[in-house]
Amino acid sequence: MVVGTWLLARLRGLPPAGRAAVIGPMDDYPTKITFGEMRETGATRIIVFCKDYLCSHNVQMDAARWPDEMRLSDLEPRFTCTVCGKRGSVIRSVDVPPKMGTG
Repeated sequence: MVVGTWLLARLRGLPPAGRAAVIGPMDDYPTKITFGEMRETGATRIIVFCKDYLCSHNVQMDAARWPDEMRLSDLEPRFTCTVCGKRGSVIRSVDVPPKMGTG
C-alpha cells in the first residue's frame, strides 16, 4: 500500500508540505497579574471572553469579589460559557479611560 506524503506528515504530527501548521488548543494558561496589581492601575472591572474564539461571548464583571492576591490566570479555567457551554475563558481588565487635559 502506498501512503501519500500528506498522510505520513499527519501521522508524524507535522504539517503537510506547503501548508501552515495548525496550532492546537492551549491546555495551560499563561501567568497573569493579580487582581491587586490590576486595581493599582485604577481598573475595577474585568471582561471575561469565552475561550472558544468561534463563540466569542463575553461579559463584563465587577472585580471586587476576588481577593487582591488571586491571579487572573487562576480564575480563567473556572468559567463556563453560558452560550456554548464550553469551559475556559480569557480575562482582561477593563482599562480606565485616561483623564484628558490633566497633566
